[in-house]
Amino acid sequence: MKRPSAEEYVKRIEALRKEMITAGTDYYYVPGGDFHMSEYVCDHFKCREFLSGFDGSNGEMIISPDGAYLWTDGRYFIQAAEQLEGTGIKLMKMGEPGVPKIAEFLKEHMTDGQTLGFDGRCVSGGAFGRLKEALEEKEISYKTGIDLVGNIWSDRPALPDGKAWLLEKRYSNLTRSEKLDLVRQEMEKKGCDALIVASLDDIAWLYSFRGSDIEYNPVTLSYTVITPDAAVLYMSPDKADGIKDALEKDGVVIKDYEDIFDDLGKLDDGLTVWTDIERINVKVLDSIPSKAKRIPGWSPTFTLKGVKTETEVEHERSAHITDGVALTKVICYLKGLHDSDELKAGKVTELDIAAKLLGYRKEAEDFIEESFAPIIASGPHGAIIHYEPDETTNVPLRDNDLVLMDTGAQYLRGTTDVTRTVVIGEPAEKMKRLYTAVLKGNIALSSAVFKKGTSGRRLDILARKPLWELGYDYNHGTGHGVGFLLNVHEGPQNISSGPSKMGDTPFVPGMITSDEPGVYIEGEFGIRTENMVVCVPEESTEFGDFYGFEVLTLVPFDRDLIETEMLTEEEIGIIDEYHRCVYEELCIFMDENERKWLAETTRPLIDF
Repeated sequence: MKRPSAEEYVKRIEALRKEMITAGTDYYYVPGGDFHMSEYVCDHFKCREFLSGFDGSNGEMIISPDGAYLWTDGRYFIQAAEQLEGTGIKLMKMGEPGVPKIAEFLKEHMTDGQTLGFDGRCVSGGAFGRLKEALEEKEISYKTGIDLVGNIWSDRPALPDGKAWLLEKRYSNLTRSEKLDLVRQEMEKKGCDALIVASLDDIAWLYSFRGSDIEYNPVTLSYTVITPDAAVLYMSPDKADGIKDALEKDGVVIKDYEDIFDDLGKLDDGLTVWTDIERINVKVLDSIPSKAKRIPGWSPTFTLKGVKTETEVEHERSAHITDGVALTKVICYLKGLHDSDELKAGKVTELDIAAKLLGYRKEAEDFIEESFAPIIASGPHGAIIHYEPDETTNVPLRDNDLVLMDTGAQYLRGTTDVTRTVVIGEPAEKMKRLYTAVLKGNIALSSAVFKKGTSGRRLDILARKPLWELGYDYNHGTGHGVGFLLNVHEGPQNISSGPSKMGDTPFVPGMITSDEPGVYIEGEFGIRTENMVVCVPEESTEFGDFYGFEVLTLVPFDRDLIETEMLTEEEIGIIDEYHRCVYEELCIFMDENERKWLAETTRPLIDF
């Protein structure tokens, strides 16, 4: 689809301002999520993209009477600057010096008597609470039920109509009845009468179904309310056709998606209700009787889902072999392009590599879809942290350039997310030095042993230290939780020095996370090396229990980019052992030429 011109986005902002005047609101807030605070959303909810043209996964807008502003994080600074050019929308770089948060911006710019409007179905209770707290000194009023973008979006896509489908017990070895029991045990500990869950991946996990309402995320638009003796799933009846009998057999009642608002309003005033205000929208929260007692905090579904069963981990190991074969075949192909006629003629592009990798992944019988839009970034595009090639940006690969490939897939056996950076031809010394520093950080984290109770925030420095020593850093987290045939980004754990509370979550065995340090040189190249790892027990001593990580990803590193002189003897041993495992697991799936190349690329780094 052809991208609208910058002038078209200017017209859309002006049309929205006219709606703001009609609605009696001075400032209008456009979040990036849907009714369920999802990171990725279906086309119907892409209001911020419709207004601005920025299509990154994280971004929010404020429209004022005379300005338009977009906030996004460091992953998207370069991309957003390019996509906003000519629109008149000012880029607000989150976390950068002098850049206020949205609440701070509104406090500075709004005056007494003004009104802030937004669609309360797409804003979390936590976000709204922070806005009100920041503006409490001012006489600001709020209109939380106005969807002004919807008023000007004449060809807005409809809500998705995908069907939910059941995930067999053999993939997790945990039934929905057992999950409900675990959730109710946590509710009992809190003295809770009712639990409201709005997060789509939490609901899919709890009831052991999957869907197709959001591309790359196998979830279905739904809510659920759980009490000690009942469970109600709110979902469009058409979507629930394939799961209704199985869920009702386990005592789960299915009601229409919109019925939740009336049902919450009928709750007894004396009930104690558990609400995760960061993952429940304002309209749902406003539907709860005002006198009901509320318990805040992460839903038990969120924390329980983050710890994978032994069965799920075993399936993930298998999925990563399959996935590793696909990516390794592509790397072998890329290496063979050096000095080739087709490369010189510009006949191999970023999108060609994405298609080739998808083709290999589709050979797996249980492949469902990719787990996010593939990032195939050649040369300078690699410095755009979440670059996604399309028909407009697609470029041919070139000799002696780096190619950064961050991709993943959804299999019935689990979700994958892997990044490899490779060179076609001869790398520059700067490339080798920085690649080796990134690799050192990757293996420092994956080989760490840490005491029970250690959080991702305390582990983050392990991955950054080799880059810091060279005066470099990266503007994103080091690791995120990964779902089991669910969202590629999930909590409650992550590895980051940022403000997220998930960085303070202690690791426990069964948690799966990514390990992905990187470095990005604008206008030149980007490097990232990402493995998925699972937390495992290591040993118990008189000083306590100690954990570590098992690497799930099985794809070789690019030995052409490794500067062995920068590695310690221990690091060389870790890489050699990893490469031995890669060859052992993947070689039987390769043809003769691929197997020969794989043997060469995984041989010991130093020949004795």
